[in-house]
Amino acid sequence: MCYTQADRLSSYGKMEMKETTILVVDDHPLFRQGVADALATEPSFKVVGQADSGDAALELIRSLRPQIALVDVNLPNMNGQQVTHQVVLAKLPTRIILLTGYDDNEQVIHAAWAGAAGYCSKDILPQELVKVIQEVADGKTVIGNQVFTRKEFELWMNQQMEKARHLYSEPGSPFHPLSDREMEVLSCVVRGMSNKEIAISLGISHQTVKNHVTAILRKFSVEDRTQAVVYALRRGWVQLHTPHVKSKEQD
Repeated sequence: MCYTQADRLSSYGKMEMKETTILVVDDHPLFRQGVADALATEPSFKVVGQADSGDAALELIRSLRPQIALVDVNLPNMNGQQVTHQVVLAKLPTRIILLTGYDDNEQVIHAAWAGAAGYCSKDILPQELVKVIQEVADGKTVIGNQVFTRKEFELWMNQQMEKARHLYSEPGSPFHPLSDREMEVLSCVVRGMSNKEIAISLGISHQTVKNHVTAILRKFSVEDRTQAVVYALRRGWVQLHTPHVKSKEQD
């Protein structure tokens, strides 16, 4: 079979084109499939798998070794930050881009601290997500609209850590701006327990519980317990253990 010069150039171009392999992780099937379908239209991208939980994501990352994993922050069993931390600890080659509906500044910093190479909102436009993936695949770090080289990112991270409040959460745990005791109190509040019940359960005074609840409301910038519960639930910081949560402020 005869090949023209154009045929040879075309064949050479196809050989030189490098595919970026991608794993899409989200527990909402419609959103997950939508992202996968959008990325499938990009010639240089290849979606090699999908997962609906943190555990499944880690298993596929270990077996498929994709270059990029798009991971939802709030996942069942193991959240996106924990997945990121495990990938970094295992020194796997996959770079993680976290997707979130809540881009609180401290949560962004915590994601970067955990080892994420990218962090962006779920309402990002498809063409913008393509650019983020390309930048991260090229070795850069993308936080929102900012693109950093390794040295630029280290400088940015140091500056952000100096300005941020103390981060209580470890890199491999869900981010929340609360101390361990405040998280215990919040978990009790989510279960609908009164301050007196919380005091008995945790072995602390009634006044101490009130002080912790006040601190939680202040850190979340909300006015009452119900708003605090909703705020924490939507961000995946706590789980709803009971079907009923008391809505009134309890003494």
